[in-house]
Amino acid sequence: MIGAAIAVFIALVDPLGRTLKEVTLPLRHDDVIRQQAKEKDLDPALIAAVIYGESRFRPRESRVGAIGLMQIMPDTARFIARKSGGTKFEIDDLGNPQINIAYGSWYLHFLDDRYGGEDLLILAAYNAGHTRVDGWRSSARKQGADITRTEQIPFAETRSYVRTVLSARNEYRKKYAKELGYRQ
Repeated sequence: MIGAAIAVFIALVDPLGRTLKEVTLPLRHDDVIRQQAKEKDLDPALIAAVIYGESRFRPRESRVGAIGLMQIMPDTARFIARKSGGTKFEIDDLGNPQINIAYGSWYLHFLDDRYGGEDLLILAAYNAGHTRVDGWRSSARKQGADITRTEQIPFAETRSYVRTVLSARNEYRKKYAKELGYRQ
């Protein structure tokens, strides 16, 4: 009964389904995402999907201390500030969506360079840390393999995260092509 009432409400008030889309796959700060994607040569849908995977576009501090939309750890933020020339950076700045997305995008670009564009490794490193992913790769290579499939990621949480973000990236490309600046 309630589900039917919600469906009728959405059909009357939002005939294009924007509300449902926003509830199931939110997108905010698309202007910042487009700008950072262009500046750092990244796929805007990937940035949006990482934000979705990290915070569902709800800025907060995690139980382990990660901050903001892209859930950046303070030590990672200090690393980014040092490497990117952020001379006046303060941890509280991560609460600002513009700065948080800029820092998270910088880190995605850094990981993209480090892993030669391998999205699986980039996302695993974003979630678990590049030092840990380097260790996983080293172990796999000693056995004559590499990490090329999600199933080969040793941490269940990281496997789940990578699957979520890759799936969300595809959905963002489809559902928000215009907002993310894809040509149609």
